[in-house]
Amino acid sequence: MNNFLNGKSAAMMLALSLVNVTAAFAQDDNSSAKEEGNRNVMLNAASANGPREIQIGLPSADVNVLENGLPVTYATNPHSVNTIWRGDASLSHQGLLKIAETAITTGNIGYAVNSFTQKGQNGFNGTLNYKSNHFGLQEFSLNMNGDLGKDWYYSFNMYQDFDPGTFKIKSTPYQDRTQIYKALLTKKYNGNRGEFTAMYKYANSHNVYSYATQSAPFIYVGDGSVKEYGDFKLGTTSYLPVDNDMTYRDMRTGELKQTSLYDACLNKTSEVTLMNNYRFDNGLNWKAILKYDHSRGAMVYQSPMSIIDLKSAANQGVYNYMYRDINGQTKAYDGQYVQTRMSCLNAGKIDEALFTTELSKKFSTSTFRLGVNEWFYHIDYCSNTTMYDQSVPADGSYALRIWDANKRDSYFYDFNKNASEYYKGSENKLALYFTHDWDVTNKLNLYYGARLEWQKLKGENAAVKNAKGEFVGRFADYYLGATAPDKTKIAPADLSYNWLNYDFSVAATYKLTDNFGFTGDFTYIVQHPKFEAFAPAALPNTDKISVPLGRAGIYYNNSWLSLTSLFSYISKTNNNSTLNLQHGSEIKAAPMAYDIQTWGWTTDAVAHPFKGFDFHFLFTYQKPTYKKYETSVTFSDGTPGNINATGNIVAEIPQILIELDPSYMITKDIKLWTSFRYFSKTYANINEAYYFNGHWETFGGLNWQATKHLALGCTVVNFLNQTGAKGSIAGAELITKDEAKGIKNQIMTGSYLRPFTVEFTASLKF
Repeated sequence: MNNFLNGKSAAMMLALSLVNVTAAFAQDDNSSAKEEGNRNVMLNAASANGPREIQIGLPSADVNVLENGLPVTYATNPHSVNTIWRGDASLSHQGLLKIAETAITTGNIGYAVNSFTQKGQNGFNGTLNYKSNHFGLQEFSLNMNGDLGKDWYYSFNMYQDFDPGTFKIKSTPYQDRTQIYKALLTKKYNGNRGEFTAMYKYANSHNVYSYATQSAPFIYVGDGSVKEYGDFKLGTTSYLPVDNDMTYRDMRTGELKQTSLYDACLNKTSEVTLMNNYRFDNGLNWKAILKYDHSRGAMVYQSPMSIIDLKSAANQGVYNYMYRDINGQTKAYDGQYVQTRMSCLNAGKIDEALFTTELSKKFSTSTFRLGVNEWFYHIDYCSNTTMYDQSVPADGSYALRIWDANKRDSYFYDFNKNASEYYKGSENKLALYFTHDWDVTNKLNLYYGARLEWQKLKGENAAVKNAKGEFVGRFADYYLGATAPDKTKIAPADLSYNWLNYDFSVAATYKLTDNFGFTGDFTYIVQHPKFEAFAPAALPNTDKISVPLGRAGIYYNNSWLSLTSLFSYISKTNNNSTLNLQHGSEIKAAPMAYDIQTWGWTTDAVAHPFKGFDFHFLFTYQKPTYKKYETSVTFSDGTPGNINATGNIVAEIPQILIELDPSYMITKDIKLWTSFRYFSKTYANINEAYYFNGHWETFGGLNWQATKHLALGCTVVNFLNQTGAKGSIAGAELITKDEAKGIKNQIMTGSYLRPFTVEFTASLKF
């Protein structure tokens, strides 16, 4: 689903933290370096096995990751990065691409994780990594590589993940079960000036975490704090029924089908990559990378609705909820609360061919690059949606599937009525780009680049119009071939677009003294909607999407301190999203386009005050606000749903962020480290009605290089053992400030903080 701020994209934040991209120009001896400092990108408070999102002030639902110079996946819905890539023993390098580098070479705004697969080396070499935690995680990765003689080299990689998660789910065996295999064959030629590599990758992943960790009940106190509901423990008690089956109606055929949620989120990938690098006598370097993959991408979401209090005076006699006991006998449900959940079964068959070639040459005072991207993406995608009701047990037991006997005689209903999606076709991008990194003088460094991109979309979707030219929208039992209530025949609608996109970036650093100087950069991106924006029942705004990002400030370096302080501005126009507005047990999908604007100030410092001790400090103040954020729907009972959030602080986004990262080398082989991240108050709905108080994300650990070949580590996640909620509150989009004033000690659902976790790691090199 392409849904912003609906609880499914809890990672979406509009922060300006970690934005010292220009500092790298001042601090790096090699000003042409493409990467930032890593900034603990794999230290993720939301996941045990994926990179965290590096925030820049724009909404995002996933992390940009490159492998061997190409995106790991062209589109993260329905094929998420974590299903086909892990930061494991198969990688020879991991880094963080600068914003300008990401913009020019990929056309995306933001930082990107940059990784390269381990190729064969002389002799026989191996790395075996192991990771576990006290919840039962078992993660293994193995790389073996060597030479075959006559300039031939091999490399084999295996990754296995068995993760039960932090809570006791019964519906599936694991929260994450992923296996990835890679095999590489490399030939060096022409006196080692050239290197050709062929790689095959196979990945199989069940990403249960995409729906199993999204919501939990808690008591909203009313002062920004929450407390646990009964015996339900946030972060460790499962809020899923034991039953793993799901009934749905196929969007393409109209057939009523059944699947398990574990099978529904199966991702499979077969991928072939060809890489060639060649160094000419004149210093010119040429690289070419071609990747083709055939995949099934899938992601299951569950959106919780508002909670119904069956014991309230207004609801007496209105509902008649039933359930089946262990013997299959029908019994009346006598609990107090019921919650409706919408399940979205997103899946698509994907074929993509990505090609990048680049020429580069380093001169005495500059480095020049010229590159071409040819990226082709084909997908046949749909999101089948279904509704069911479940109990909200106060005793911490597993939720029961229940049904209202006054309305129906089965668990599942309203197939494809809410937020179902469909599109099929191809997207092609052909781009030309260049960069020039130039030491104009010994005091002035100038970096600039540009990208010109042709984008073509061609295919079909289900944005169907009636005889009046109005979008029909979705209805119960919607599918291709169905007939709408107004007698409109539902048939795929053709779409075809051709756009010209462009990006440019410039950064400058001026050394006023050997230690002090000025730094600034400006990146401007013009893009158009990707194919996935055409998934909802109405066409998106197809106007250009412009993103200006500007920063300016100072830097100071000496033998023990590197400091950068920057003022920042970023905005985005025509941000396409689908907002799911809830009223009772009904969801209305409201496609919309809006603007976002963020002003901020960031100070970043890295200090080495004495031998063995390192300290990183980051402080960000920001004000992210909605612009032109208005939408409205009318529910089936005639109730209007209106939102005007223009000028409001963006939901889920703190205005103050702090990072503290001290570390100390106790001996030359033992390192003690901690990491503190503070997020100030965040609003939990678009109208600034609900909010959560600030909280800390904390990490700490001990790393020991036990021998030349063996490294051991212990990490504690959330060592302050904070519990509570974060993100948005389910079903609260339409609640106003005035309505929220009288809401105290009320049960709600939302996302929760990752609980206290002890992790153990071992790495053996041989």
